[in-house]
Amino acid sequence: MDEYLGLFVKETTLYNQIVLGTLLPEKSWAPLPHFVQGWLRIYIAATLLYFVSGFLWCFYIYHIKRNVYLPKDAIPSKKAMYLQIYVAMKAMPWYCALPSISEYMVENGWTRCFSRISDVGWISYTWYLALYLIFVEFGIYWMHRELHDIKPLYKYLHATHHIYNKQNTLSPFAGLAFHPLDGILQAVPHVIALFLVPTHFTTHIALLFMEAIWTANIHDCIHGKLWPVMGAGYHTIHHTTYRHNYGHYTVWMDWMFGTLRDPLEDESKNM
Repeated sequence: MDEYLGLFVKETTLYNQIVLGTLLPEKSWAPLPHFVQGWLRIYIAATLLYFVSGFLWCFYIYHIKRNVYLPKDAIPSKKAMYLQIYVAMKAMPWYCALPSISEYMVENGWTRCFSRISDVGWISYTWYLALYLIFVEFGIYWMHRELHDIKPLYKYLHATHHIYNKQNTLSPFAGLAFHPLDGILQAVPHVIALFLVPTHFTTHIALLFMEAIWTANIHDCIHGKLWPVMGAGYHTIHHTTYRHNYGHYTVWMDWMFGTLRDPLEDESKNM
């Protein structure tokens, strides 16, 4: 068992060496405890991903494709985007605590993670991945919905994110502009899943970082019209009505629990 758990430690150590070794002098991070190295690596990587994906996406939709995807009056001001960046950066150190703790639990054998796909085979890997994604979708839907329905949670946590309630206040940078505890609560299903569903550790890490890109995408107000994906068209409705489209990746949970509102139906009603 100790030898197998060492595979997880070896993997996270490799990630630390790639990120920290590339960007920082070795003497500044090598003496740190492994857990702290992991947190620092996640913080640096998440921050870089947030800024690179955000700036590139904003440059593309607001400058290269200006007035193609969005009308001029729907483009957010620089002031609005700076505020979103400020809120996200205040929360980022706290966001990174959750994956750091989850890595610690994986490395100590507290979860059902496996290190190699060959340990279970491709068929089981695909089945487990589907279960993982279904659980995460279900968990995030209900966590998000309760952050609206439970008034103190909305007032003191989720309202920070919902000050962006019009097209011209939403941007890719709003994707991580949450109260720190709000962002952590909505990510908790990813960690709980590790205790319930056998999960490939590398895939889990990749999905966490895909979150940053996904949350940027669903706040750009551009409806991709790719059913059953819960894209920006659906999420923009969530920000303007507060009572619909709580789902994360797909529309299925909102469809099952009666909270789905289709942007195409809204468009047809307005015509």
